[in-house]
Amino acid sequence: MAFHDIRFPANLSFGALGGPERRTEIVTLANGHEERNTPWEHSRRRYDAGMGLRSLDDLETLIAFFEARRGPLHAFRWKDWADWKSSIPSQPTAPTDQRLGFGDGVNTAFQLQKRYRSGVQDYWRPVVKPVFGTVTVAIADDPKVEGVDFAVDAATGIVSFVTPPDIGALVTAGFEFDVPVRFDTDRIAVSLASYNAGEVPDVPVIEVRT
Repeated sequence: MAFHDIRFPANLSFGALGGPERRTEIVTLANGHEERNTPWEHSRRRYDAGMGLRSLDDLETLIAFFEARRGPLHAFRWKDWADWKSSIPSQPTAPTDQRLGFGDGVNTAFQLQKRYRSGVQDYWRPVVKPVFGTVTVAIADDPKVEGVDFAVDAATGIVSFVTPPDIGALVTAGFEFDVPVRFDTDRIAVSLASYNAGEVPDVPVIEVRT
């Protein structure tokens, strides 16, 4: 299995059904109380690529993409239109959007991540597939220059600085990102009669760990 660094056509992923999935193990005790636990630190996203199809040309594009990936054999990039950047949907990204960590005077590598906050609880999601050319970075609110002060690995989402940030300096970033996924089926079954009648094929896509 390999990762093909190509994005599923964004016009087809627009309108797709999907979102995050959690795995929770729940045991109901004799007294009616529950014990809940999860083996997953991070959520896993699922989508239905068939929901974005609007024409026979779209169907042809989907089949070509499926064949080029050898079905579920090779993973690829997916744009989740509900969650694809470091800022809120109505605002452009900025280098101060998300906290990456604090400098210690030694470490030069920082993982891109996105915070999901509700009440006093936080979830930090690692971002491993940033979109090339969209990452901006700041140290202590001072914007840095890519290629001069830092570099970004688009395959891992790791930001590497030429000089370690000072001790206690806040490192932040803004970015757009994709989700690494693969097809979760070995076949695409579609009838033109049913497709023309408004029935779309079921084409499940699932996030992969990289």
